[in-house]
Amino acid sequence: MVGQHIRALEGWLGGRLLNRTTRRQCLTELGRLVQARCRDILRGLDDMEALGASASGEIAGQLRVMTPVSFGAHALAPVLKDYLRNHPKVEIDLIVSDARRDMVEEGIDVVVRVGELADSTMKARALAPYRSILCAAPSYLEKHGHPVTPDELTSHACLGFANPVAGRRWRLVGADGERVVPISLTLAVNSGEALRMAALSGLGIIMQPEVLVAQDLRTGGLVPVLEDYASDVRPTHVLLHPDRHPPPKVRTFVDFLTARFGRRLAGEN
Repeated sequence: MVGQHIRALEGWLGGRLLNRTTRRQCLTELGRLVQARCRDILRGLDDMEALGASASGEIAGQLRVMTPVSFGAHALAPVLKDYLRNHPKVEIDLIVSDARRDMVEEGIDVVVRVGELADSTMKARALAPYRSILCAAPSYLEKHGHPVTPDELTSHACLGFANPVAGRRWRLVGADGERVVPISLTLAVNSGEALRMAALSGLGIIMQPEVLVAQDLRTGGLVPVLEDYASDVRPTHVLLHPDRHPPPKVRTFVDFLTARFGRRLAGEN
C-alpha cells in the first residue's frame, strides 16, 4: 500500500522520489526536496493545531517524550504521576533510549538530552547538570579497602560500559585539577542497570549517573568513593520544537521538567 501511494505521488509530481534496488532504497534529489517541503507543511499544521489548543486553553492529547535511559527510568518515571494528576487528559508516550533520534521524523514533542548540544534549530532550556558518582558496596570496600587517590583505582576491580575507549578512562576533577585515570575493567556491560546490580553484589567500583544510584546511596546499599573528586559532570537540556505557540501540553510539561529538575537531578520524589 505504501508503495502504491509513493508511485501515485511520483506520477502526480512527474519524477522519481526513490531510487530502488533489490537491497535498498534511498531518496532522489527530488525526493529530498519533497521531504523537506512536507516537513514544512506538517510544521505549519502543528502550528495551527497549537494556536487552536492555546485559544481553547485545553491541556490534552498524546505527548511523546524521549529521555536517556537512566534519567527516564530513575528520575522522570517516578514523578510523572504528579504531572498527570494535574493534567489527566494528557497521555504520555515515554521513550527511554540513549540513541540520538530525529525529533521531527519520530514525531517526538520533548527530548531531554545529556551532553553538549550540537547546533540545532530546536529550543533548549537548561536543567541541572548530570553528574556521575563513584561508588561501591560496603562489602567490597571492607574486603579491598577505600581508594584514597584516583591512581589507586588501577588496583581495584572497576566496572564500566563496554566502550573500548571511554569505558576504560575515568575523568575526575579535584583540588589538584583534572585527572584522566586509565582503568582495567573487571566487568564491561552495555547497561547501567546491570552495572548497578553488579556493584550492589560487591563485585567492584562503578562510576554511574547520580540518578541511577541515588536510592542505593540513601539506603547504604552503595557508598561514595573518592568524595573529594567530582566525576563526569555534563550539561543537561530539555529540547522542544521552535514553535512560537507550543501546544499547552508541551508548554506545561516543559515547565514541569524545569521546576522538578532545574536544580538537582537526583533525590527528587
